[in-house]
Amino acid sequence: MAHQIITWGDLVETDRHFATYQIRVKGHLDQRWTRWFEDFEIELSSNGETIISGPVMDQAALHGTLNRIRDLGLELISVERCEPQD
Repeated sequence: MAHQIITWGDLVETDRHFATYQIRVKGHLDQRWTRWFEDFEIELSSNGETIISGPVMDQAALHGTLNRIRDLGLELISVERCEPQD
């Protein structure tokens, strides 16, 4: 069986479909911290949660975002991968 070798450069050039995630945290994120999540939409919901949503390149990037949430001392409520809409 022949194996196909795919390099990171191949993936970057051919796979432009990032997964979209919706991350909920307890409390409202202060405006000064929103720059930590520049590539995401920030929504302050009426139930006192902050919803951080947007595209994530890969699992390493997702863990980096979760690390930022931890570093800010925010309480994580949920992480949900959103299905792409056709």
